[in-house]
Amino acid sequence: MWFHPRRAEIDMRFLLMPIRSNKQGVQINVGKDGDEYNAIVNTVQIHPDDLKELGGTSGATIRVRTDVGEATFTLKEANVPRGLLFVPYGPPTCQLYGGDTDGTGMPTSKGWDVEVELVP
Repeated sequence: MWFHPRRAEIDMRFLLMPIRSNKQGVQINVGKDGDEYNAIVNTVQIHPDDLKELGGTSGATIRVRTDVGEATFTLKEANVPRGLLFVPYGPPTCQLYGGDTDGTGMPTSKGWDVEVELVP
């Protein structure tokens, strides 16, 4: 954790792992405009101890920031490793990465160092 001098609350740093999920794959066949698909791609999975240290609960909203952009997500307690956040690819994750491809032609889309804060 680290303290941001312009804010009274504590921010935490995590490694964000955008993924493809089975539920997301099923919903793609149904369509990306529905509430169920949007709920899937707007939900971050977090370890229970990380959730507690962040001071949040399942269902809380967080703001995730990278060097490129930011997006808000709903938190969901899950069986994931400490220090990692998992979220299915979708419109919110597209706001978090830039155009640098490291010569591959594809932007880096895994393992982003992110700053996380609860949204009141």
